[in-house]
Amino acid sequence: MTKEAKSLSPLQIALLSVAITWLLFTFHEIIKSMLNVNEYAAMPASSIATWILITDYSGAVGLISRGLISVVAVIALAMFFTKRLSQSGAIKVLRWLLVGEAIYWLALFLSGVMGFLPLGYGQTGSISMGLLVETGIPCMVESVAIPAALLVLVYQLKPGKPAKSAINWALIAGAVYVFVFWLDNTCNWLYVAIYTPKGWAYVTAYPELILSFVLTAVGLLGVAMYTAWFAKKSWNTESVQKLNHRAIGVIVTLVGVYYLWNYLTWIFWGSNGLWSDWFAWFLGHNMDLWALSLPLLGLPLLLNRNSQEKQRLSSA
Repeated sequence: MTKEAKSLSPLQIALLSVAITWLLFTFHEIIKSMLNVNEYAAMPASSIATWILITDYSGAVGLISRGLISVVAVIALAMFFTKRLSQSGAIKVLRWLLVGEAIYWLALFLSGVMGFLPLGYGQTGSISMGLLVETGIPCMVESVAIPAALLVLVYQLKPGKPAKSAINWALIAGAVYVFVFWLDNTCNWLYVAIYTPKGWAYVTAYPELILSFVLTAVGLLGVAMYTAWFAKKSWNTESVQKLNHRAIGVIVTLVGVYYLWNYLTWIFWGSNGLWSDWFAWFLGHNMDLWALSLPLLGLPLLLNRNSQEKQRLSSA
């Protein structure tokens, strides 16, 4: 066992570390959601309380799905890296993992529906624009776009399908993920700035929050656009080895640094005066906070040369 562990490459160790982080964070969120799933009971009987109950339970189903596949992912990676799982077997497992991840995102569809209904808090007969921006739009987009990309990728990974088709849809799925991260976090910022009493004055009152807002609204959008450009440039690449690993490393690292920066902002500068719905959602209701571990994977990718680069260097 010791020999096998020592034979793992830095990239393999990094991928396994991120998978374990994903697993631990997901189970933390499952436990937290189970403890708070009856939060609606403390509210007066109303349509919003009913919808919170519905979305809490549907979200819990999605989290359980992600929890199960996170366990399978860690075990499968360990087996694959130690030669106990064949490549064909790993692809079969990957297809099931993608289905489980699609279920997680599909479970957010009802939250998206809730954001478009005339519920509001204390309002009747009209849509709450705050709820629409903060919940409706991002949940509706992510619960449709990500599962669609993942399920097409599952189909493209069927035996007999050309590898380039699967790679194309993996690139599309990656671009969709980054776009969703941008949309989610930007909508949370807009909700705080426009629909809460703190307003834009709160965003501009603290240098770290100005930077956080710019990194969200502009920085993550730039990463999403670069990811889309990279997907287009890499279209019809015939093998994973021929992809530009360094470009992938840049994307993965930047996304991870974004989440890490916002987490550390609260750790180092957090105070009662700094607290807002932004931090409440980012720290307390953010199922993607595990992504702060992504630099562990991004850095080995930045240092890793793909086969194409190695060939050019050897012929130089």
